[in-house]
Amino acid sequence: MSRIVTNSSNVHVLYEDNHIIAINKRVGDIVQGDKTNNPPLSELVKIYLKHKYNKPGAVFLGVVHRLDRPTSGVVIFAKTSKALKRMNQLFQDKKIDKTYWAVVKERPINTKDSLTHWLKKNPKTNTTKVYPKEVQDSKKAILHYKTLLKLDNYTLLEVKLETGRSHQIRSQMAYIGCPIKGDLKYGFQRSNADGGIHLHAKAIQFTHPVSKTPININAVPPDDVLWNECTKMI
Repeated sequence: MSRIVTNSSNVHVLYEDNHIIAINKRVGDIVQGDKTNNPPLSELVKIYLKHKYNKPGAVFLGVVHRLDRPTSGVVIFAKTSKALKRMNQLFQDKKIDKTYWAVVKERPINTKDSLTHWLKKNPKTNTTKVYPKEVQDSKKAILHYKTLLKLDNYTLLEVKLETGRSHQIRSQMAYIGCPIKGDLKYGFQRSNADGGIHLHAKAIQFTHPVSKTPININAVPPDDVLWNECTKMI
């Protein structure tokens, strides 16, 4: 089940019902408030809901999961406490199927593969270091990728996560010599004009936490020359 609902000046709504709302996050948006004090996407969605339904009081909105600030794509929020609890359980039970698109400069040696590493986050630098074997305080990370498209200068990969670690796709792809376009933090040579990176949460599938119906939500990548070329050719 997939349903495009509407666009507003601040948020691009992909799906909405009484319990959940899905947004196509823009590059640069933060999902939840941080030390930068920039208005987070969660607050923008609250404003959208308050205006749409003319709510007089505070709007409840639960943050279910997050995307890194320089990435784009599907983000799910819960509109009720029941949905928040059940969506959290779905994530915990790994019953959420997320698909990412990543544009990399160097083509992976294998057109498709599964990567297993151990990741350790450095809070001071907000980076994740990759290890081939387990080290102290590291967490196991598994992802699966396949090549979707070979362009003249770049390669489009489809990535699926088996674990959800901080900066997992960014760090693991960089570790095999394929940093994501624009990702200076993980070894790409130059930044993108918008300050983002070419990593997009393309789709998410799960069973609705209340109605139990299958939900399939897709998000169009940002409007730029490279993403447009990718979507045109697939």
